[in-house]
This record gives sequence, structure tokens and C-alpha cells, in this order.
Amino acid sequence: MNSHVGNPFADHDLVASYEGWYETTGRRADELEKQLLDGLLADLPTIDTVLEVGCGTGHFSRWFEARGLHVVGADLSMEMLVESRHLSGLPFVRARAERLPFASRSVDMVAFITTLEFVADVGRTLSEACRVARKGILVGALNRRSVLGRRLRNRTELPWTSARLYNLGELKSLVKHAAAEYEPRISWRTTLWPGWRKSLALPWGGFIGISVTWG
Repeated sequence: MNSHVGNPFADHDLVASYEGWYETTGRRADELEKQLLDGLLADLPTIDTVLEVGCGTGHFSRWFEARGLHVVGADLSMEMLVESRHLSGLPFVRARAERLPFASRSVDMVAFITTLEFVADVGRTLSEACRVARKGILVGALNRRSVLGRRLRNRTELPWTSARLYNLGELKSLVKHAAAEYEPRISWRTTLWPGWRKSLALPWGGFIGISVTWG
């Protein structure tokens, strides 16, 4: 993942604890986020290849692979990539989200899972994704306008001190602008509601999922 100032994902302690979060305190969030993203992938039923940008340790890259997709992960943090290569045999490349080293229309889908919060130029990042993708993009992002978002904005440790959260309206506007020439179809839902284990078509859940498709 990229950061606004420096790269918080080069921090060795953060890298070492990253996967453990999904297995402990983050287990519920991981389950609900994947449930939501799985539903949105129904908007892209014919995809075979995926580029996950900001793949980190490859946690979601491995999940995409388990769904039968051919996956490449990209991340700016070499420390994260080293860990991802320890955890799977998937191909991973070091790359900046705003300038992807991939040919136009070279993959079916580009995915961002809690990545846009940490890139320096979200508009350019999404434009690059639209250039590289043949069929669409998938976004998973933390919602600024949620109970979870308010809590995260008050955190004082990495990586949250360098994060910029967005609300649903802002993300929809950004993806519409980036994909405007493709006449995109946009679907969305949110999850991580307090006490509720399903996703809803309401804009206040802690985690936003958006699929953007064309063609």
C-alpha cells in the first residue's frame, strides 16, 4: 500500500502483526468484508484474471485465488511483498498505484481492498486501474461516515496516522469520474454494522464495497 507521507507499511512491526490481526481481533471483520465482496463479484461473473493493487501480505490475493481466479498482487512496500511471498506462490510485483507497470486492458479486473485510504492521488490511481482493467474494478474501503470510521480517525498508531478515509458519496464520485469514458455500471453495499452480520444498501456501514463494470 502507498502512503501520503513515507510508507507506513514499511514498518517491520506492522508487517509482522498484519496477518495475525485477521486471525484474532479482525476475524469478524474479515468474514463480513469477504462476504460483501463475494456478492459484488457476481457483477463480474466472467472474470478470470485479477490485479490486486495494495495487496499487502497477499491476504485478499489468496482469497481471490481460492475462488479460482488468476491473481497478481502489487504493492509499494517491499517489506509487505517479502511477507506475501513467504505466504503463497502467487506472483507479486513492486509498483506504485498511480503508475502501474501493466499494459492497457491486460487483466479482467483490478481490485483495491483498503488501499485507496493510503494512496497519494486517488483519482490517478483509479484512472490507472481503469486503463489496465478490461471489465471493471472492485473497491473495498473503510467508511469515514461510520462509527468505525470515527474510531479509526482517532487512532494514533500506524498505519492510521497516514490514512485518509472516504464516505460512500465521495468514492462513487471518484470512480464515476475515473471510468466516465466506459459508461460504468456501479453497485455498492456496506457492512460492519454494530450488531448486524449482513451487508445493506445503506451508506453508513463501516466497510464500503463498490463494483464498477463496463463493456
